[in-house]
Amino acid sequence: MAKTVKKEQSVEPSVKKRPSWIRRMFAWLWRKKWWVLILAIVLIGANLIWGGAKKADKNEFSTVQIIHGDLRQVVTATGEIQPVNTVNVGSQVSGTIDNIFVDFNSHVNKGDVLLTIEPSVLEAQVKEAEAAFNSSKSKRNYAKSEYERNKILYNEGFISRAEMEQSQTTYEQAEQEVVRMQSQYERAKTNLGYATITSPVEGTVISRKVDVGQTVAASFQTPDLFEIAEDLTKMQIETSVSEADIGVIKEGQAVTFTVDAYPQKTFAGVVHQIRLSPTTTSNVVVYTVVISVDNADLSLMPGMTAFVTIVVDEKFDIIKAQNSAFLVRSFDTLGVDVGDAKPLTHLAILRNGNVVFVPYTKGLVTATETEIVSNDIQDGDRIIVGKIGVGATKTSSGNRGGGMGGPGAGGPMR
Repeated sequence: MAKTVKKEQSVEPSVKKRPSWIRRMFAWLWRKKWWVLILAIVLIGANLIWGGAKKADKNEFSTVQIIHGDLRQVVTATGEIQPVNTVNVGSQVSGTIDNIFVDFNSHVNKGDVLLTIEPSVLEAQVKEAEAAFNSSKSKRNYAKSEYERNKILYNEGFISRAEMEQSQTTYEQAEQEVVRMQSQYERAKTNLGYATITSPVEGTVISRKVDVGQTVAASFQTPDLFEIAEDLTKMQIETSVSEADIGVIKEGQAVTFTVDAYPQKTFAGVVHQIRLSPTTTSNVVVYTVVISVDNADLSLMPGMTAFVTIVVDEKFDIIKAQNSAFLVRSFDTLGVDVGDAKPLTHLAILRNGNVVFVPYTKGLVTATETEIVSNDIQDGDRIIVGKIGVGATKTSSGNRGGGMGGPGAGGPMR
C-alpha cells in the first residue's frame, strides 16, 4: 500500500523540477558554445581595432619635447697627474754607496748632500794624477833648460842647427805633456767631487732607488739614484685627445677633473699646451694635451689618474632639443602641405593641434642635444619627428647633430 502511494507521488507534476528560463538559456548556450566563443572574439577584436584607430586619431604625430636650459660642449679624456718639472739625479762615477742623507718625501734645497760614494779609489786616482802632473813639470823644466843652453851653444857655433831644433822640439813636447797631465789631474779631482751627490734643484724627493752598501756602476749609462719633484704646488696632466676632437681644443680653455681619491670633489685646471707630435694607438691618431693644475693644498699626488672634462663651449638659458628631433629627412610622410619647407632649414612643429613649419638654424651641438636658433618658437611647441601608423620617416646620419660632450641641465619650455 505504501509502495503504491510513493509511485503516484512521483508522477505528479512539481514546480521545483520544471526548467526555468535561466536554465533553458544556459542549456542553449552550452549547445551553441562554439558560435558564442567566435562571436565574443569578433567583438573584442573590433573593439581593439576601433579603439586603437580612435586613439591614433587623438595622437596622430610622434613628437620630441623642446626644452629650455643650459648646454655644454665638452671633450672628455683621462691622464696622469705629474709634477711640472721632475729631475732624475744620477751618478757619473762608480763605487759603493757610503751614506744616504735623505729619504722619500724629504724636502731638499739646491746643493744639499743627498748621498756619498766610498771615495778611496777616487782619492788614489787623484794622487796618481797629481804625481804624473808633477813629473811632467819636472821633465818640462829640464827640457826647457836644455833648449836654452843649446840656443847659446848654437849661436856661438859649437853645435849644429839640427841639435838645437831637436832640443826645441823636446821642450815643446814637454810643455804639451804638462798640459795633458794637468787635465788628467783636474779630471781626477772632479771625479772625487762627484762622490758627493748633491741636489741640483729645490724640491721634494719622490723616489729613492738605492740603499747603503749598494754598488753604483756608471760605466755605460748614468744610474738613477733619486727622483726630485721641483714644485708639488704646480702640477700638470698629460691627456691624449683623438684627432677627431683636437680641432676644438685651444690653449686657455677651462678644464674640470676628478680623481678617485676625492670622488665628491671637482678640481679645476686650464689647457696649457697642445703638443704637435702625434702618436698612433690602435690605429687612432692622438695628440698630447697638457693641462696646468694648481695644487696649493698638496691634495693631489703624483701618479693619480685624472678624469678630465675640457669645456669647449657652453651657453646658458637657451632653447634646445634632443638630437633625435633633427633626424627627419623628408616631410612627405606627415600628410600635410609643406610648401617650400625643408628639414635642413625648417622644423615641423605641433602647435595647438596644428602643424606649422618654423625656420631655424643649429647653434651649439653636443652628443645628445642641439641648440635651436629661431625667433618663431613658442611655449608648448613640440617638434614632429614622424606620424603614427606610417612607415618610419627617412633619416640621414649626415643630418645628425654631432659633438663631444654631455648636455647641460634643462627643462621643458614653459
